[in-house]
Amino acid sequence: MTEILVGDFLIVLFIFLRIVAMIFTAPILGNSAIPAVAKIFLSFVIAYIVFLTIDKSKIVIDVNLVSIFVNGLKEVLTGMIMGYTLNFIFYGISYASHLIGYDMGLMFAEVLNPMQELNNNVVGEVMFYASTIIFIMINGHHHLITAVVSSFYVIPLGKYVINKQLVDLIIYFSFSTFTIAIKIAAPIMVSFFLIHIAEGIIARVLPQIQIFFITQPLKIALGFAFLTALVPLYVYTIKYLLNNYETQLSEIIKAMSV
Repeated sequence: MTEILVGDFLIVLFIFLRIVAMIFTAPILGNSAIPAVAKIFLSFVIAYIVFLTIDKSKIVIDVNLVSIFVNGLKEVLTGMIMGYTLNFIFYGISYASHLIGYDMGLMFAEVLNPMQELNNNVVGEVMFYASTIIFIMINGHHHLITAVVSSFYVIPLGKYVINKQLVDLIIYFSFSTFTIAIKIAAPIMVSFFLIHIAEGIIARVLPQIQIFFITQPLKIALGFAFLTALVPLYVYTIKYLLNNYETQLSEIIKAMSV
C-alpha cells in the first residue's frame, strides 16, 4: 500500500513539474504580474486532472533519489522548452517594432516592458501589447495548456532525451526571430530608406539647411501614417504567426518523443 502511494505521489510530482515549468516560462501565463502562488495552484489542479486521465499502469518509476532527481530535471526541461518556444514569436514582433521606432527617430523615447523586463520604444510597446491581445483572442493560452496535457500521451514521464532533431528545431525557431522581425518591419524600413536617401541629396544640394530639424517631425508623422495604413496587414501577420505556433509546438513534442 505504501509503495502504491509513493508511486502515485511521484507521478503527480513529475506531471506537476512539467506543467509548472511550462507555465512559468510561457508568455502571458508566465507574466510576473500573475502571482506565483496562482501559477503553482493552477499547475497543481491541471496535474491532478492529468493524473486521473492518463494510463498509469505503463509508468515505471525507480524510487531512489538519483532517479527522482534526474526524472524531475527531465520534466522541468520538457516544460521549459514547450513554454519558452513561444517567446521567440513575441521577441520577433518586439524586435521588428524596435527597428520601426528606430527609423522613426524614437530611439530615445523608451519605456520599460514589464512582461519582457526590457526597454523598448513606444511603437514596440504598442505592437507588443497588440500581439498579446491577439494571442488571448485566438485562445493561445488554451493551446498551451492543451499542448502540455497532450504531451503526456506522446512523451512518457522520464522518457525525454535531447536529440539532434530537437536541437535543430530550437535553433531554427530561434533564428526565425530575425526573419519575423524583418518581414514585419520591411515595408516601413524600405520607405524610410528612401527618405534617408532624399535627406542625403537635400543635404548635399542645400548644405545651409538644417535637414535634421526639418525631416525629424516629418519622419515621425510619416511613420505613424504608415503604421496606421499597415494595421490590417500587421494584425493578419501576427495572428498567422501565433496560430502557426500550434504546429511548431507539435513538431517540438514529436521531436522530444523520438
